[in-house]
Amino acid sequence: MNKKQKLELTWIGKENRPRLEPRILLEDMEKSYHAAHRVTDRDIFDNRLIFGDNLLALKALEQEFAGKIKCIYIDPPYNTGAAFTHYDDSLEHSLWLSLIRDRLEILHRLLTQDGIIFCSIDTTELYHAGLLFDEIFGRPNRLELFVWKKSYGGGAKSRYVVNQSEFIFCYSKNIEHLPPLFLPPDEKAMKYYKYKDEHYESRGPYRLQPLATTSNDDRPNLRYHIKYKGQDIWPEKQWQWSEERVSKAMTVNGIVFTDRNGKVTVSYKQYLRDEEGEERQTKPTSIIDGYYTQHGTYESVALFGQENKFQFPKPEGLLRHLLEIGSSPGDIILDSFAGSGTTGAVAHKMGRRWIMVELGEHCHTHIIPRMKKVIDGTDQDGISKTINWKGGGGFRYFRLAPSLLERDKRGNWVISKEYNAAMLASAMAKHEGFIYNPDETLYWKQGKSTEKDFIFTTTHFITIEYLDGIHEEMQPDESLLICCKSFQEACENRYENITVRKIPNMLLGRCEFGKDDYSLNIANLPWQSHDDAQADIPAEIRNKGKKSVKPSLKNQQGLFDEEGGKGHD
Repeated sequence: MNKKQKLELTWIGKENRPRLEPRILLEDMEKSYHAAHRVTDRDIFDNRLIFGDNLLALKALEQEFAGKIKCIYIDPPYNTGAAFTHYDDSLEHSLWLSLIRDRLEILHRLLTQDGIIFCSIDTTELYHAGLLFDEIFGRPNRLELFVWKKSYGGGAKSRYVVNQSEFIFCYSKNIEHLPPLFLPPDEKAMKYYKYKDEHYESRGPYRLQPLATTSNDDRPNLRYHIKYKGQDIWPEKQWQWSEERVSKAMTVNGIVFTDRNGKVTVSYKQYLRDEEGEERQTKPTSIIDGYYTQHGTYESVALFGQENKFQFPKPEGLLRHLLEIGSSPGDIILDSFAGSGTTGAVAHKMGRRWIMVELGEHCHTHIIPRMKKVIDGTDQDGISKTINWKGGGGFRYFRLAPSLLERDKRGNWVISKEYNAAMLASAMAKHEGFIYNPDETLYWKQGKSTEKDFIFTTTHFITIEYLDGIHEEMQPDESLLICCKSFQEACENRYENITVRKIPNMLLGRCEFGKDDYSLNIANLPWQSHDDAQADIPAEIRNKGKKSVKPSLKNQQGLFDEEGGKGHD
């Protein structure tokens, strides 16, 4: 593991960190969507679209996906001061850094050891963001700062310089685990592979490359003659290959001689695929050209119409380029600033699994309609025709559950009335670090952290007799955590392998309950008085009081008392 460099990047309020509540995710089957039939045997259906605050959503994903995301792309608000239709993109520098920092820390934990993160940025926060990435990912893990040429024209209204570029940070989770990065053959270069060799069909077409090199390296072993029709063919300087390699290639017809008026040139066959059948690949370069904002706008208009187009969307070609660098088919791709859904659309077409998070209403007005078109195969814009996309697969739609605790009329913390039995059991399992997976026969085995360590959540009053009944069903080497509304005092230390704790007291002080919005929205920034100008600015966003829709979940044995109440302390 690379040691992270100690940096001196500081800002007002840096020490303030949110205490995030680990929410559960609720699937809304009416918004989930899948193709009517399988298109290929590689169709992927378990993709996830999450509606809700992206910081809380990342926290919700952490337990299941920590160390499992291969590639992340984020396009956060640039803090430019411009008011876009779908985002309020204007934040004070210190608050912007805190909000991005909080997200990057979780994203870092979600990545696989050989994972990669890409982050689009412009010059407004470029230098701050670079130091922030260095601090979280470690400077040795910075792979590149790509320059994306976003425009091929314009700038008539620019006062000084015509800006045609933005930047994309690229960091690895751990460069020691990162394999070499390659891109498939450039589509423009494919036209040069125009010759076919019937003896090596598995290697595909080939092109001719000069065997001689213009290199000035003084390597005597690369200067020798090659026999051709009784002639000795010498290179002007030297050959690229050794004499032994050339001799071997000639035995399999891998060397081509071209005689033009007595001047003989020597070429070798460069096949599209190597001897193992893998396509030849190229290294990515630091400048990304050929995918312009104008392309993204055309794609947006084609998808949503001129009236509802998304402002300045990234083109699908750019995302395809990045995902080809950082992932392979079947890998999980994450975008926690989903916007109009370009990352998910491209990942889906490329055979990657994807997770997208979006708080804005365009999750419903743009992303869902777009992904339905992708799945149905009716989206033939972007990269669709290039990769011959025919549709298929699907996604599951989730909302963040409401906060587990709320205050009653007297100001006391109680379990939210929106939680039913299964939701409460699932939430408590997540809070306590257990995987929620109810046993089919033993009702008290609702989740486990190991093969022998279980959790049980109920709103029953736990008596000695109730506890004894559970203990009789337990194996000697099993342990159990019981979370309940209240219990007889004698239950507390009755069994060494059973721990009994009260809800909600056991949760208080761990995290910020009742807070639903950590968004990057300028409208939620707190006002600061002149007297407090030098005080730390909290990285907190006001609670908008948004409610999440929950599907009906079936009650389970032993969770609720006869009245169905949720008695609290």
